[in-house]
Amino acid sequence: MPRPDPAVLRPRLPSPLQEIEDDPFARRGVRLLLKRDDLIHPDLPGNKWRKLAPNLRAAAAAGERALLTFGGAYSNHLRATAAAGRLLGFATIGVVRGDELAAAPLNPSLARCAADGMRLHFIDRSRYRRKTDPDVLAGLHDRFGAFRVIPEGGSNSLAAEGCTELGRELRGAADTVAVACGTGGTLAGLAAGLGPDQQAVGIPVLRGGGDGPHFLQETVEELQRAAFGGPRGDWRLDDRFHCGGYARSTPALTAFADAFEDRHGLPLERTYVAKLLYGLTTLAEEGAFAPGSRVAAVITGMP
Repeated sequence: MPRPDPAVLRPRLPSPLQEIEDDPFARRGVRLLLKRDDLIHPDLPGNKWRKLAPNLRAAAAAGERALLTFGGAYSNHLRATAAAGRLLGFATIGVVRGDELAAAPLNPSLARCAADGMRLHFIDRSRYRRKTDPDVLAGLHDRFGAFRVIPEGGSNSLAAEGCTELGRELRGAADTVAVACGTGGTLAGLAAGLGPDQQAVGIPVLRGGGDGPHFLQETVEELQRAAFGGPRGDWRLDDRFHCGGYARSTPALTAFADAFEDRHGLPLERTYVAKLLYGLTTLAEEGAFAPGSRVAAVITGMP
């Protein structure tokens, strides 16, 4: 049986780089560029393609034909993994946070996963927090048989390596490149792929949980050690723009996203992309970017 190869899906790479005239940036002499990773593939857009493709190739090379991964009820990662399974012939299993959802009608995200052939398995939140423990994984193997585990959000060393190409595509094109962060894999690879005169900025979409460094600081460092043997690139996090946590919003974020859509005719994905652009606009207004500099925002997904 031939190995499934993501290349047969004809991804649009490199993804387009689009400059837009946006007044908060233009007033300060800063150029805003959108790295349209949302246009890579209709079913596997953005960083989902970049993180999943190397994991899919590794699974195929090892002769593995089943993938198990984790996510919440509205996880874009679960949807992308299910779509990859349908398109490339992998069986997929989605372990979903919240056993109370098992008896409820499937929301549109989970219904799409199921339509793409993903077997959904709901577990309680306490067990979900221990999803990487050997006993939890052993129970999943007992239930589903052999599978390759892809972490929640798709972020592992292979994913970080896959995202280095994003940085390479942007070499020489921008002074600062920013991306919204959920699990850290895209930022880890992006920073590693950029040139020495460029900086990557990560905008976490989850609360940090304390007054110290955001937990993603350690996560990105660990991913870079696993993927590259140590730190790579010039990168930092700005955790002021999570707006209360994952999938949370504020009236200010909603007003910003609505106004940006009206100005540019570009629908914004609200969990990640809107927070990214909201953060960058605030930074521009604070004078964080020098006049004449170029700032690229990575558009990681569609609404």
